[in-house]
Amino acid sequence: MSNNKVSRRQFLSYTLTGVGGFMAAGMLMPMVRFAVDPILQKKEGGDFVLTEKKVADITDVPVRVDFTYEQVDAWYKSDVTNSAWVYKEGDSIIALSPVCKHLGCTVNWEGDPAHKNQFFCPCHGGRYEKTGKNVPKTPPLGPLDQFEVRENDGFLEIGKAIPNTLV
Repeated sequence: MSNNKVSRRQFLSYTLTGVGGFMAAGMLMPMVRFAVDPILQKKEGGDFVLTEKKVADITDVPVRVDFTYEQVDAWYKSDVTNSAWVYKEGDSIIALSPVCKHLGCTVNWEGDPAHKNQFFCPCHGGRYEKTGKNVPKTPPLGPLDQFEVRENDGFLEIGKAIPNTLV
């Protein structure tokens, strides 16, 4: 027979610790599952968004292409509409962000009659060249961002915005 006897106080302490731990795990498991649920969800689609613009219709003149994608912000899903200025340069397709680097306004191609073949920001007179490079001595501090692009069954797909590689 062993000399290690469990006292009544030790038995009660072990029992309460076990029951308390079981109850704490019962309360914490749903909270942990709720917190990591967005990570465990399978993502559909990819980083590219299919547009309605045919690649064959793209010319060397920038045109505005609107596209919509589903954004998931934790548990909230919403449709976000974005746009890009798309044109062809040789065999490659260029897609530029329409967001001005000065204050975030939307730029327009040939938006100012005094400056042809340039993007123009109507908020503070910012101007960009066709490649997205900001014209010196105008408000923008940097070039327009560029979107990744690819072709899918003859239609244009637009990816995430990256720093401009043309300037």
